[in-house]
Amino acid sequence: MVPLVAFDLPGLEWLTRLVETATGWGGLAVIFVYSFLIAFALPGVSEVVLLAPLDLGLSTELRLALIIFVSALGKAAGSVFAFHIGQEAKEAGPIIKLLRRSRFDVIGWSERRTVEVAQRWGYAGLALALSIPFFPDTLSIYAFAVLEEDYVRFAAATFAGSVGRLLVTLGLSAGVLAVL
Repeated sequence: MVPLVAFDLPGLEWLTRLVETATGWGGLAVIFVYSFLIAFALPGVSEVVLLAPLDLGLSTELRLALIIFVSALGKAAGSVFAFHIGQEAKEAGPIIKLLRRSRFDVIGWSERRTVEVAQRWGYAGLALALSIPFFPDTLSIYAFAVLEEDYVRFAAATFAGSVGRLLVTLGLSAGVLAVL
């Protein structure tokens, strides 16, 4: 499979290559771990999992469904971990103050956008926001985690958003290939 887009993370190209070459049932573990890390620590995008060849003896549709399911589980688990860190950060005032004083005010920007989404659409809004392909969502996950307190609903929203993101990506890819 030839990648349509390069997803190299600076200094972590090996991890992207590992996902792009993941084969067999063990490749599902690679996808889960990668998706977990993307949710709370890595600055990349999760769509690279769709490039995993995973020769499992399944139809293309079933293979993609399995990749999407495992990736969404990993992303939801990583998001819950980030959620827990966000809950702790609420009580760690100095960390938030330091981030607010940073040159780019990442927390302020992300919080404003996330607050708008959360107030307007709640957890469904989070799921929708996480469905936007090729946009690193780690900051949104953390900002939402600081604002909310329901682990189960948060996990469900991140799972749904992760599935949505990969389905939208597949749809966009199919559209691009149809035009070419």
